Amino acid sequence: MTLRIATRADTAELWRVRYAVTENTLTPGCISDAELHAHLEDFGRGWVVELAPLPDLRIAGFAIGDARNGNVWAMFVDPICHGQGHGRALHDAMVGWLFSTGLQRLSLGTQPGSRAEAFYRRAGWRALHIDEHGERRFERLASDWNPAHA
Repeated sequence: MTLRIATRADTAELWRVRYAVTENTLTPGCISDAELHAHLEDFGRGWVVELAPLPDLRIAGFAIGDARNGNVWAMFVDPICHGQGHGRALHDAMVGWLFSTGLQRLSLGTQPGSRAEAFYRRAGWRALHIDEHGERRFERLASDWNPAHA
């Protein structure tokens, strides 16, 4: 397993992982390649967990953070790779980088009752409210982030 910064060359694999998830699903085509690339290159940064090259699975998961506002724009792990620590590795790399930019507060939204909601609670995020889109909102403060104990 290799954790590395995502590039536009990963686009096809990012979409494969994104559409493989069974919670927090997305209809193909709702987000364009151009919007994905802007989040990777202009607005923030992304990471991937890359596996040894396999015929149908090269990337186990990815995370993308928006440095403009501290929003976790995306974080997904292929369901066949759940429970192997890939999500936590992606999370910690992204959160550490976002805080290193000087942000003091990060935010995200996810489907209530999902595996993602449970993951973020375990990772120390503070649950806020359900927003107008039906997502559970979370925040994470820089003052509470200790990468040594992440």
